[in-house]
Amino acid sequence: MSSADLTSERDLPQRETATEGDVAPEHDGPRDTGMDDASLHRWLARAWRTPPGIIGALSSVDHKVIARRYLITAFIFLCLGGLNAVAMRIQLSGPQRGLIGPDLYNQLFTMHGVTMMFLFAVPIVQATGIYLVPLMVGTRNIAFPRLNAFGYWVYLSGGVFAWVSFLLNMAPDVGWFAYVPLSGPEFSPGKRADVWAQMITYTEVSSLAVAVATIVTVFKQRAPGMSLDKIPLYVWALLVTSFVVVFAMPAVMITSTFLILDRLVGTHIFNPAEGGDALLFQHLFWFFGHPEVYIIFLPATGMVSSIIPAFARRPAFGHLGLVLSLIAVGFLSFGLWVHHMFATGLPKLGASFFTASSMLIAIPNGLQIFCWLATLWDGRPVIRTPLLFVFGFFFIFVIGGLTGVMLASVPLDLQVHDTYFVVAHFHYVLIGGSVFPLLGAAYFWFPKITGRMMSERLGRWHFWLAFIGFNVAFFPMHLVGLWGMPRRVYTYPAELGWGNINLLISAGAVLFFLSFVLFTFNLVHGVLKGVPAGDNPWDAGTLEWATSSPPPSYNFTRIPIVTNVEPLWAERDALPVATGLRVDVRELLISTVAEAHPDIREKSATPSIWPLLAAIAVGGTFLYSIFTPWAVVWGAVPIAVTLVGWFWPKGDPEDEE
Repeated sequence: MSSADLTSERDLPQRETATEGDVAPEHDGPRDTGMDDASLHRWLARAWRTPPGIIGALSSVDHKVIARRYLITAFIFLCLGGLNAVAMRIQLSGPQRGLIGPDLYNQLFTMHGVTMMFLFAVPIVQATGIYLVPLMVGTRNIAFPRLNAFGYWVYLSGGVFAWVSFLLNMAPDVGWFAYVPLSGPEFSPGKRADVWAQMITYTEVSSLAVAVATIVTVFKQRAPGMSLDKIPLYVWALLVTSFVVVFAMPAVMITSTFLILDRLVGTHIFNPAEGGDALLFQHLFWFFGHPEVYIIFLPATGMVSSIIPAFARRPAFGHLGLVLSLIAVGFLSFGLWVHHMFATGLPKLGASFFTASSMLIAIPNGLQIFCWLATLWDGRPVIRTPLLFVFGFFFIFVIGGLTGVMLASVPLDLQVHDTYFVVAHFHYVLIGGSVFPLLGAAYFWFPKITGRMMSERLGRWHFWLAFIGFNVAFFPMHLVGLWGMPRRVYTYPAELGWGNINLLISAGAVLFFLSFVLFTFNLVHGVLKGVPAGDNPWDAGTLEWATSSPPPSYNFTRIPIVTNVEPLWAERDALPVATGLRVDVRELLISTVAEAHPDIREKSATPSIWPLLAAIAVGGTFLYSIFTPWAVVWGAVPIAVTLVGWFWPKGDPEDEE
C-alpha cells in the first residue's frame, strides 16, 4: 500500500476547509482534499453504503449495523434469561411448591446461567464496543469488518441452537458450569450436556473474533494525534478486555472440547478411573470463569469513566491511574481462579496465595472508585438518569466487593460454599458491576444510536424500581445463605423456616423484572416518539459525539485530528481534520501504535455474503458433531469452500501493486 498522503498532526491550523495541493494522481481516484461538504457526503455515502435488499442487509459489514444486531439479540436473550429467573423464584417463593419439577428446574437453572453469562453479558459489552470504539478513535469502520460480521452470525446461531434445544426438552441440565462427573457420559446420558459443550464453542468463537477486531482497531486505526495517553478510558477498557478474552476464552473452549471428546469419542480425560482428572475440568473452567467476571466488569468501568466526566463537566481525575488500574485488573484476573475451588481439598499453602491475590485485586478496583468520586467532587455534577445508575453501581458493587473479600478467606468460604450467600455475592458483583453501568450507558448513548432521547421521567422510575427491586431480591440471600440454604435446589422443607424470606426475595425479583418491562417501554417509546437529540445532547467531550446522531455509514466526513483526551472540549470551535483519503472506495487511515502518526492508507472490506455462509458452515459442523465426530471431517469441506470464497483475490491492481 502507498503511504498516507495526509495532513499531519502538526498541521493544526487546518480546519473544515482542506488545503489545496494535496491531490492524488488521477488514476488513484478522487480524494477528500479540496472537496466541499456536500460533494464529499455524496461520494462517501456511495462508497460506504450497505447494498439494498435482503441480500444486501445480510452482507453488511458496517460496524454500527452489526453492533445493533448484537445489542437487539443480546437484549432478547436477557429477557429470556430473566423469565427463567422469575419462574425459578416463583417456585422457590414458598416451601414444597410443585409448580416446577426437578428436571425442568435443572434446565431452567442451567439455561438462566448459560444465557446470562454467555449469551447476554459478554456479547452485549462487546457489542457496545463494536459500535463505539471506531467512533471514539475516529475511524470509519472496525478492523476486519467481515470477521466481525462472521462473529455475529456464529453468536446468533449458537444462541438459537441453545434455546431451540430447550423447547425440544434437550436443554443442558448440568449447571452453567457443567462440572464433571455430573456432565460426563456416566451421569448425563442423552444430548443435554453435549448441547452445553457445543454452545460454549459457538459463543467463544464469536467473542474471540470481536476481541481480535477490537485490538487491531485500537492499535492501528486511531485518528492522528490520539497517542496512547489520549485514548478514551472506555476504549482502554475494551482494549484490556479484548486481551483478557484472547487469553481466557481458549481455556473454556478446551474444556468443552475435552468434555465432548469424553462423551462422544470415548476418551477419559476427566475420568479418574482411567487415569483422567475430574479437577482438571474445574481448573480449566475457572481459569476462564474468573477472568470472565472481569470481561464483563472492565467494559462497565469504561462506561462509568465516560458517563461521570460528561455529567461532572470536567475530565476524569487520575486518567493515568485509571488506565493502570484497568491493566492491573486484567493481569490479576488470571490469578484468582482457585478461590472457586477452596472446597476441593487443594493444598492449604496454595490456597493462601489465591486468598492473597483475591484481596489484592480490590486495590486497583478501589483506586478506580476513588478517582470517580474525586471527579464528581471536583466537578459540577448534573444529575440525570445515566448518573443515577452510576450511583447505584457504586452502592451495589461495593457491597459485592466486600463480600468477595470475605469469600477469599478459606475458613469462611468453606462454611458458606454452595449456599445462597455465594449467589448473593456474585449477583451483587455481576449486576451491580455490569448491568447497572450498562443501563446507564444505554440512556447515555441511546441518542447517539437513534438520534432521539429516552424519557427522563421514565428513566428515573426505572432506576428506583431496579435499585429497590434488586436489593430486596438479593440482599436477603446473604442471610438465608448464612442460615444454611443451599443453592441449586428446587424446593426446601417448611420446618427450616426459610419460607417468609424466600417470599420476600421472590417479590423483589418480580419488582426487578418489572423495572426491565418499564425500560423496554422507554426504549420503544424513545425510538418511535423520543425528542430529537441533536448531535451532542450531553455536551460530552469524546469523538463519538463529533459526528451526527445517528452517524452516517462512513462515520466522519473528514478524519479528525486529536489534541486532547477530551477533544470536543479542547476544540470548541472546530476540530482540526486530516485530508487525503480516497472517497470513491472504502479507505481507512492506518496510524502508528504509540503516537498515532499517519502511516499508510488501507482499503476496508466491502459487503459480502461469505461471512454468513461461513457461519452457517461452521454452525452446521458444530451442531452435527453432537451426533457423530465424523461431522468434523465432513464439515471441513463446506467450511473450506466458504473461506475460499471469502478470501478469494478480487484482482485489484492497487492491491497487487
